[in-house]
Amino acid sequence: MSDSTVLEPANAFRSTMGKLATGVSVITTRTADRPIGITVSSVASLSLDPLQVLVCVSNHLYTRTAIEEHGRFAVNILGEEGEYLARQFASSRPDKFTGVDIQEDHGVPVLRDAIAYLVCDVSDVLPGGDHTIFVGDVRHFEHIQDGRPLLFFAGAFHALPGAAAG
Repeated sequence: MSDSTVLEPANAFRSTMGKLATGVSVITTRTADRPIGITVSSVASLSLDPLQVLVCVSNHLYTRTAIEEHGRFAVNILGEEGEYLARQFASSRPDKFTGVDIQEDHGVPVLRDAIAYLVCDVSDVLPGGDHTIFVGDVRHFEHIQDGRPLLFFAGAFHALPGAAAG
C-alpha cells in the first residue's frame, strides 16, 4: 500500500511533492518600520522577455501583505552554507533579521550571505488556493559569491553530492 492511500489528501500531496527537490530562497521586503522575510521553496523563473520570476507566499503570513503593500521584494538564493538562514527565516521569531548581515538594494533588504539575489517589482498578484502568487518584474540581480545551492527534499535540507564548487 502506498503512502498516499493511508494519509489524508493534503498530507499525501505534501509527501508526494516532497519528492521534488527545490532550491531554497529567502524572500525579503520592507514595511515602513522594519524588514520582513520568509523562507520559501516556491520560486521559479517565469520569463526572459521581460525578465520575470514568480514567488508563492502563504496567505496567512504577514509577509504576503507586506509584499503587496510595498510592491517590491527580493529573492535571496541560498547556498549550501545558508541552512542557518533558511531555518531562521522559517521560524516564527519576531525579528528574523537579528544577527543577519544585510544591505539595502532598491528599497528592500538583501542578505549578504546569499549566493545571488534578485530585486523585483510586483507586476501581478494572482490567487493560488491558500497561497498568493506574486509575479515580479526583475529590476536588478546580482551574483554575490560562488557556491552551490541549498536544496530542500523529503522534508530536509540537503547539499548537492560531490566536492564543493570552487
